[in-house]
Amino acid sequence: MNKRLFTSYLGLGWLPVAPGTWASLWPAVLFAVLCYFGVPKAVVWIILCLVAIDAATVCVWFAPDVVQQLGSRDPREVVVDEVAGQAMVFIGAYSAGGTQIMITTAVGFLAFRFFDIFKPWPCRLLEKLPAGWGILADDVMAAVYAAVVLQIFAGQWIGSLG
Repeated sequence: MNKRLFTSYLGLGWLPVAPGTWASLWPAVLFAVLCYFGVPKAVVWIILCLVAIDAATVCVWFAPDVVQQLGSRDPREVVVDEVAGQAMVFIGAYSAGGTQIMITTAVGFLAFRFFDIFKPWPCRLLEKLPAGWGILADDVMAAVYAAVVLQIFAGQWIGSLG
């Protein structure tokens, strides 16, 4: 089994430009498409939970071997953590009742990328956790920050509708 293939999210991590952004785009597009086609909220939630759990599990189980193989604490090609984090952002989106799919998707995507790149406290501190946990934990924290931003935006949209 090629663990690098899984941790690179089927090769997205091998793209020469912005591999983390490309990997984050997948759950955002999935969320937008599911919402656009009117998939029931509970089904969207379940699908995003499965994506997040799958990606997080791959990160924790496989990333330590990839880290050892490549000799880097957080290899650029390991982007499965971005997939998990971005999916987590949109799991929280439906609890906010966001009705404007494209705006919700854009805000959630951009907020996650912002927090994942700039790593406000305690994101950078969480990177120090061992192996796959450290690679994943900073993205989970970035997802929490992005979900809060998305909740605020969604709350403003809902308030303006009433």
